[in-house]
Amino acid sequence: MDERMVRVSLSGQRLVLIRGGRAAFECPVSTARNGPGERYGSECTPRGWHRIRLRIGAGCPPGTVFVARRPTGERYTPQLRRRFPERDWILTRILWLTGLEPGRNRGGDVDTLRRFIYIHGCPDEDPLGIPGSHGCVKLRNADVIRLFDAVRAGDRVLIEE
Repeated sequence: MDERMVRVSLSGQRLVLIRGGRAAFECPVSTARNGPGERYGSECTPRGWHRIRLRIGAGCPPGTVFVARRPTGERYTPQLRRRFPERDWILTRILWLTGLEPGRNRGGDVDTLRRFIYIHGCPDEDPLGIPGSHGCVKLRNADVIRLFDAVRAGDRVLIEE
């Protein structure tokens, strides 16, 4: 069996897909503007061990806009962004995470799944390599497609400082 794992570095703002003990893919990310943290409502990126609970968006075209994990029928453009400047742009694919550490990122007011923490695509003009999300891990659309196609539900994700 080809074991896969995703490692996200908060300090490095990088994601690495590890397959068979070796780095198979690496890309820049943007994690929470508010830094690391696990509390509900904090808009922080939760640390620790997680797993991919659901993969959402298979087959959707790049730039597909998601709201509440559902495609809206829109494709992202800068013009659409100007029309809806308040939106948190979740694009192309979603990997919905669930925590594996009770009391740290699972259960109660620290539950990653109930906080709707995803690895997802973002507008290509958004800066990566610096914190700027509302708690999720944002990637370029091409990178999130590549990652999505390489992982499965149940694969582990480590988010570390």
